[in-house]
Amino acid sequence: MKAIPNKPSGSAFSPLKRPVFAVLWAATVLGNTGSFMRDVASSWLVTDLSASPAAVAMVQAAGTLPIFLLAIPAGVLSDILDRRKLLIAIQLMLALVSGALMVLSHAGLLTVSSLIALTFAGGIGAALMGPTWQSIVPELVPRPDLKNAVALNSLGINIARSIGPAAGGLLLVAFGAAFTYGVDVLSYVVVIAALLWWRRAPDADDALSEHFLGAFRAGLRYTRASRPLHIVLYRAVVFFAFASAVWALLPLVARNLLDGDAGFYGILLGAVGVGAIAGALVLPRLRQRFDADALLLGASLATASVMAMLSFAPPKWAAIFALLLLGMAWIVALTTLNGVAQAILPNWVRGRGLAVYLTVFNGAMAGGSLGWGLVAQQFGIPATLVVGAVGLAIVAVALHTVKLPAGEEDLVASNHWPEPLTAEPVAHDRGPVLILIEYRVAKKDRMDFLAVLGRLAGERRRDGAYNWGVTEDAADPERIVEWFMVESWAEHLRQHKRVSRAGADLQSQALKYHMGSEPPRVGHYLALETSGSKRQQ
Repeated sequence: MKAIPNKPSGSAFSPLKRPVFAVLWAATVLGNTGSFMRDVASSWLVTDLSASPAAVAMVQAAGTLPIFLLAIPAGVLSDILDRRKLLIAIQLMLALVSGALMVLSHAGLLTVSSLIALTFAGGIGAALMGPTWQSIVPELVPRPDLKNAVALNSLGINIARSIGPAAGGLLLVAFGAAFTYGVDVLSYVVVIAALLWWRRAPDADDALSEHFLGAFRAGLRYTRASRPLHIVLYRAVVFFAFASAVWALLPLVARNLLDGDAGFYGILLGAVGVGAIAGALVLPRLRQRFDADALLLGASLATASVMAMLSFAPPKWAAIFALLLLGMAWIVALTTLNGVAQAILPNWVRGRGLAVYLTVFNGAMAGGSLGWGLVAQQFGIPATLVVGAVGLAIVAVALHTVKLPAGEEDLVASNHWPEPLTAEPVAHDRGPVLILIEYRVAKKDRMDFLAVLGRLAGERRRDGAYNWGVTEDAADPERIVEWFMVESWAEHLRQHKRVSRAGADLQSQALKYHMGSEPPRVGHYLALETSGSKRQQ
């Protein structure tokens, strides 16, 4: 199969020529800046409320655990609801969370428990927003600008990361936590205004539109059957589980190892953001020289080096330099893994597939934060950072042989399947449906044909089949029948729309082994219920 070139058009900043993208991008940068202000205030306040490393790590975990728990349902919602209205509702929720933090902090009623609970609520909002926000990007720019738009979103996040923590730390020192939380509330107002200004085209009425549970099952089926996605998830969980040590313990590193205050902690996080911006700017050149696996290996080793350096309590200027390097490594790893995930997901399941990726990412971060916090409580912060650094370096080298997918397959819908013939209209909820495809294959071609069908099986399962198999006729071994089952007639009709051009290429390869002038016979069989199958009263 020929690889499909995927070159962006224009400059890296060409998507900003689109007014809707530019306005929403700017609003998002401001909104994320406010979120980072909130996070730095919460991370520092917990060190005032409790000296326990486990409590500090709990706040870090509370922000990421909801994404682990809810990202997949959020991805389903992003694929079946009006994304603009969903985003507005999420921003309102996040504004209420920061408003509650502001009021409790001003009244002196904020406790570790309430801080963790509200951080968890903010994490719920982030879980709902992540896949939804990523899913609207193809609506804002033409397809040739999509990769540039995704890169600009990453750049925007890191601009916010460079400004928000430092500004949050300064506001925290100068005006207190309540004022800092109040600024975050105002940032959500700006984002809501931008979303209200965006006149999104309404979704077209579709008789085959998915409902929540069906869409949820379809997303899980795709994930279960996608070997390329499995590799991305595996590499991601290992990297983030080890790298989470530095994020979980950074507030304590700033305060206890480096003897800094809230302003210095904000500067450290700002250095991460500045490093990430620098990394985003040099990443296109790095991609020209190194593949995704080499980039991920380099990012892992750089992150491990930073963790080891911080364990020795370096001078503050050296710590700032180390965090600049961490920011560069972090954006390289995030962009590499996210870019590969984007490249291997078709549009119809993009929100759900990215949600699975976010689940793994945040699950590894949440679990890692809790684990490293408990280790630090027993053995101390320096020893924990050293163990994390050594572990990350070892697994990075060991897993370098597990190659990330190239992501060069053409996943645009081919729409080459004809409409199934029916004697009368079939109810959409009727099922299950058995599809039989009858081939005639010479014995000498059987092994090559079955090899192609084995690859095609993954395509069938990803597009909606929950079971698949291949059989031969005992009386006529050259008659081979491929069969697969889908849960309903509507799901099979959706399957017609999901088959990609890459899947069509696989089917063409299988057809090369079919003998005769007539195409393979395709049959659709609907389940019937007999009286004997009913439960006896």
